[in-house]
Amino acid sequence: MSKIVILTGAGISAESGIRTFRDAGGLWEGYKIEDVATPEAWRRNPEMVLRFYNERRKQLLEVSPNDGHNSLTLLEQYHDTIVITQNVDDLHERAGSKKVIHLHGELLKKRSSKYDDLIYPCMEDIQIGDLCERGFQLRPHIVWFGEMVPMLETAIDAITDASIVLVIGSSMQVYPAASLVAYAPPQAEIYYIDPNPKLNYELSRRPGLQIIPKVASVGVKEIVEKIISSA
Repeated sequence: MSKIVILTGAGISAESGIRTFRDAGGLWEGYKIEDVATPEAWRRNPEMVLRFYNERRKQLLEVSPNDGHNSLTLLEQYHDTIVITQNVDDLHERAGSKKVIHLHGELLKKRSSKYDDLIYPCMEDIQIGDLCERGFQLRPHIVWFGEMVPMLETAIDAITDASIVLVIGSSMQVYPAASLVAYAPPQAEIYYIDPNPKLNYELSRRPGLQIIPKVASVGVKEIVEKIISSA
């Protein structure tokens, strides 16, 4: 049984209808990154930040996994499979993936603004005045630009002994997530599935890299069938 590690970015969820900042040159439905996705934004205008993520949460609950998410779950029947995602949605879990590492947090969770280990499920809006059990304002359980990525070491541990790595729907420009392929073994097979692939430093140094310039719903199915047929 091979170990397969899958690194997914915004492209796989975009096909389900979830927009990204890069859809409009750094804007997301009128919001700038620096206004809603940084610690400074939270200190400056927490109401705006909460409103932004409350809107994103509502949108998430209206969409469903697509063929890209669904195809990946088939691999678990034949291989030890781990998904490392840069996305904050739960579409991998809803599709049936059992092992998912969220590098950038989870939209359907909230946490204390003071104590990072106080994390709660969140299916509803977060409002100013909503407090954790120790009396501090609740915030989205999201890793903002400029914050540490607490699951990074877990992700590195997962990829260091991978036999196959699938990179799906990622611009490979957001670090430290984009550096993860550097930790894959030299002999690991690496597939990069994206309609507009961009080779960063780490990918450009991988011999035998296979690029599939297709959207996730098409490219993932092809590669999954190839992997399963050779199992």
